[in-house]
Amino acid sequence: MKTINTNKSSAPPFPENNPIEWLRKNFFSTSYNSLLSLILFSLIFWGITNFISWATTEAEWQVIKVNLPLLMVGRYPRDQYWRIWLIAGIISSFSGFSWGVIARNSATLFKLPVLIFIAVLPVIIFLIPVNVTFKLLLLGIVILVIVTAWIGKKLGRKKSNLGKYLSFSWLIAFLLIIWFIGGGLGLKAVSTNDWGGLMLTILMAVISIFLSFPLGVLLALGRQSTLSVMRIFSIGYIEIIRGLPLISILFMGQIMIPLFLPDGMRPDRILRAILGLTLFSSAYLAENVRGGLQSIPRGQTEAAKALGLNTPLSLGLIVLPQALKVAIPSIVGQFISLFQDTTLLSIVGLIELLGISRSILAQPQFLGDYAEVYLLDGALFWIICYAMSVGSRQLEKKFNTTH
Repeated sequence: MKTINTNKSSAPPFPENNPIEWLRKNFFSTSYNSLLSLILFSLIFWGITNFISWATTEAEWQVIKVNLPLLMVGRYPRDQYWRIWLIAGIISSFSGFSWGVIARNSATLFKLPVLIFIAVLPVIIFLIPVNVTFKLLLLGIVILVIVTAWIGKKLGRKKSNLGKYLSFSWLIAFLLIIWFIGGGLGLKAVSTNDWGGLMLTILMAVISIFLSFPLGVLLALGRQSTLSVMRIFSIGYIEIIRGLPLISILFMGQIMIPLFLPDGMRPDRILRAILGLTLFSSAYLAENVRGGLQSIPRGQTEAAKALGLNTPLSLGLIVLPQALKVAIPSIVGQFISLFQDTTLLSIVGLIELLGISRSILAQPQFLGDYAEVYLLDGALFWIICYAMSVGSRQLEKKFNTTH
């Protein structure tokens, strides 16, 4: 019979949340892993220290400070900048309120990563090379998001059906934003030729996403249709558009479309660019949605028919919700790609963020300051794309019904 010595003492194991054990498990579990971790940490430390040294001693941040309004809104009239700040306030309020309503059932609204991010934001705003008024306005926007998120959570708990009206409220906000940017109906009209910078980039991406999504869903359903005409048309459209580069579609919209229109009829070039982006992105979205449709078992449709649902109802209530849930990562990936593709608009004469950056670098006093300008462009694109990625993951968690 085997005996066990119970008198032998041993050190208690590390708790799972111990930082030393976490580091040892993830970075120093083996000699090879330890060596590779030390090399990578050394490279990261070397890169960070060199970047900080360059940013504090060699970088010419004056190019950003002087041209920040151009980078943000292009040649938008300075006396109308109050509209842009009002738009920023509207977006911040609706974003915070939506965040609070969606997270109304969460135990804590501001978790540790969010609190850390909120604490770091004032430091980042303080380091931005702009005047004090601009910094105070940015801080006000951050506070507005926090306050409206808290209000949204409180109201969301009292009225559980408040989330149903978020989409409609965002539609109203979008119409207000377009009115404030373009003017009219009591506001001074601002020509689209003066729209530019980050404002134009975001506006083009949002409108194109809004239009391409339903068109892509219809094309995906058409490609799966039993009607030969619908199926052939959808397949033809998708394959033709996917076989063309985006830049050629943009050139066709800017140069060739006016040639086929009557004299004096020339659609706004921003509308033509939006049309090109929408037509291009919808073809790729259709394939993403089709992948989601193919993942749904045929039994789902048969069960819907057994319950007496016709084809439109079974698609709208049974098949599409499940297919879109499966296709969320690829759909958001296409949205991110569409946002990045807006940089091609500078080739066809629209002064979006990259186009206005090239104009700034052509100024004699800022020749050679490429790193500073393109670093800001890259940071802005990364922040927006990462926000879209985080939103995608949150949607996946919310709609995950497998656990």
